[in-house]
Amino acid sequence: MNKQSNIYTIIYIVVLVVVVGAALAFTALSLKEKQQANADNDKRRQILSSINVTASDAADISSLFESHVTSQVVINSEGDSIGRDAFSINIASEIKKPGDERQLPLYICNVDGNTKYVIPLYGAGLWGPIWGYISLNDDASTVYGAFFDHQGETPGLGAEITKPAFSDQFTGKQLFKGLEFLPIAVVKTGQAPAGNEDYVNGISGGTITSKGVGSMLDSCLKPYRTYLQKIRISHGR
Repeated sequence: MNKQSNIYTIIYIVVLVVVVGAALAFTALSLKEKQQANADNDKRRQILSSINVTASDAADISSLFESHVTSQVVINSEGDSIGRDAFSINIASEIKKPGDERQLPLYICNVDGNTKYVIPLYGAGLWGPIWGYISLNDDASTVYGAFFDHQGETPGLGAEITKPAFSDQFTGKQLFKGLEFLPIAVVKTGQAPAGNEDYVNGISGGTITSKGVGSMLDSCLKPYRTYLQKIRISHGR
C-alpha cells in the first residue's frame, strides 16, 4: 500500500485510535477495583477525622475504622431505621431529593468508651462540591468534631474550610436549644446571627464557600432532627 496515500493515512489513524482506546479501557478496568478501594479508604479516613482519630496508612485506616465504628444505620426523616449499610449511600445523590425522601446514613462510633454519632454532609461551594462529616456526643446535640473538604475551592480562601482553624470552631456547639433544633450558622467574623442558634466564623475572603457550608449544614442536618430527638428523649433530655 502506498504510505503516502490518503487511504493509508486514514487506516493508520483508525488503527491507532482503536489500539490506544483499547489500552486505555483495559487500564481503567484493571485499576477500577484499586481506585474504589482507595476512595473507600479515604472516606473512612474522613469519618475518623470527624471523631478526632488520625490514621497513618491504609491498613491503619481500616483497622481504626473497624474498631471505632461500632454500627451503621440508614434512617428516614421520621427517625426510623430503613437499612444497615450507611457506607454505600451516595450522599451527592440523596441531597438532591426532598428531605423527607432521603436515605440518611449515620455512623455510630465508640471513642474512649463514649458514643458518638457521625452525620455526613454534602453541598456546593464557589467552584464545586464541598462535603464533610460532623460528629455529636451521646447527648445527640453537642458537636464533638467536624471534618470538611472540597473539590476546587480557592487556595488561601474557600479552601481554608479544610483547616483545623475552621473545623475546630464547631466543637462544643449545640444543635438543640431546649426542644428547638437549630443547625449551626456560619457567619461573617464579628457578626452574630439574628436567631438563637450557635454559630462559627466563616472564612475571611471566602464568603461564598462559607455560605455554602452554612447551607450544607442546614440542608443535611435538619432531616436527622426526629432521630436525634428520639435519642435525647431516651436519655431523659
